[in-house]
Amino acid sequence: MTTEDEPQSRLAATAERLAFFPARVAARASRDQLAATPDDVLVPELVRLIDRAFATTLPEEVVQAAVRHKIADRIVAELAASGALDRAVEEVLNSDQMRRVIGEVIASPEVRAAMTEQATGFAEEVVGGVRRRAVSLDDRADRRQRGAPSPFAGVATRVLALGFDAALIFVGVLSLTAFVALISSLVGTLRPQWLVGVLVGSGWTLIAATYFVLFWSSAGQTPGMRLLRLRLRGRNGAPPSLGRAILRFFGTVISIIPLFAGYLPVLFDDRRRGLPDFLAGTVVVYEDPKST
Repeated sequence: MTTEDEPQSRLAATAERLAFFPARVAARASRDQLAATPDDVLVPELVRLIDRAFATTLPEEVVQAAVRHKIADRIVAELAASGALDRAVEEVLNSDQMRRVIGEVIASPEVRAAMTEQATGFAEEVVGGVRRRAVSLDDRADRRQRGAPSPFAGVATRVLALGFDAALIFVGVLSLTAFVALISSLVGTLRPQWLVGVLVGSGWTLIAATYFVLFWSSAGQTPGMRLLRLRLRGRNGAPPSLGRAILRFFGTVISIIPLFAGYLPVLFDDRRRGLPDFLAGTVVVYEDPKST
């Protein structure tokens, strides 16, 4: 091609582009409109169609047809027959995610609070049943004819409270004995044997005396009495003083030794007092007679 032909070919190409420019613009505009059509036209139309379909009875008919033909049962049966259902359940249960979820649920404060509440409610129900039966036995064992329920605690409730307190004291003495045995194994056995017996007996008496005197004089009830909702009152209605609590403890020991004979007056006295109560000037009453 000569140099004279180059300007002519360049002019021809430019003229061609100018000639096809309107066509290209029209094609591009059409393509953009077609690309926007699904968002602007098709999607809203599909939404309207689905909305009209759900407004009719179609959903109910689909569900009724599925129930009538037992679609769900057939799907489950097919999965069970093929073993896919068992494998899926096993995989879910054995997955780390499921273990983590179960651990989080069990350790959650809500679950722990619910379990504590259930346990507390069950224990309170059991104790309440024992308490009601004990109060009923108090009235049956009472040898005096009463027109109304007595506010004073009888033999059954007091014996149960004393038994619970004795169990706590036994646990304390057992713990102390185990501690002494441990020390003896390290430093050698204490001699003579009679001295060991005296120390053990003294320790039992000291622990029991401290237990009863401390609770009587401070709170007016021991843990066993609190469980049975009993309260010890002095002459002024308050818990007995330290001196009277000590006197009452010795009266309790004296009453227990001859086969609990010191508590026989409870069956006949109008205020259900035993020998310890006569000595210390105390009475044992139900803490809440209406709920007992």
